[in-house]
Amino acid sequence: MFGAWPHLEVDSAGLADDAETLLSADQLEWADLIIVMESAHRRRLQSRHGRQLRGKRVVCLDIPDRYDFMQPALVELLLKKAGPLLR
Repeated sequence: MFGAWPHLEVDSAGLADDAETLLSADQLEWADLIIVMESAHRRRLQSRHGRQLRGKRVVCLDIPDRYDFMQPALVELLLKKAGPLLR
């Protein structure tokens, strides 16, 4: 969703075993900012990749992960909560 924003490079990956793209150590090394939707994601991220997170900024948006892909209500929440972090 933020990939078209100017001066911004984004990537997306999941933590669930059935994620289309499973988060990799290379992605974490590349990232300046890591955004998760809910605190359970942050805990899972820390549990699986704690070492790679050293010195990284991880932000939890506190958005329940119950929305469909690009659902208008989700897009609105992402713009409101993640948008200011990415400007």
